[in-house]
Amino acid sequence: MPNLPEAASQAWGQKEKLVIFTTADPAGNPNSIYVVFTKKFTEDKIVIADNYFSKTRANIRSGSRGAVLYITPEKKAFQIKGRIEYVTDGEIFDDMKRWNNPAYPGVGAAVLHVEEVYCGAERLL
Repeated sequence: MPNLPEAASQAWGQKEKLVIFTTADPAGNPNSIYVVFTKKFTEDKIVIADNYFSKTRANIRSGSRGAVLYITPEKKAFQIKGRIEYVTDGEIFDDMKRWNNPAYPGVGAAVLHVEEVYCGAERLL
């Protein structure tokens, strides 16, 4: 898997709290949600805590690819696209349970594997 380009990786560390996570159903209809509990697990994996996914979880289980969109305080937008894996146990799930707010269920974790990265319209990867 490719790693995040340096600019996107640094921007992740400065991103605003809300991130937009997008998946698509089998017919190609997009579904976007706001997520707060996210983490750059490694330079090639972004993890999103599943606290109240419904359509999103169904889309992932049907094989949807996805994207996360985040913005820096300077209003620079970055988008990461790739394959999504859904986990309910193992190292990534256990890590998510440590940083997810315990007031939320954290029933699983979506793992976005970095394949494409954009800053605005500019393709970085």
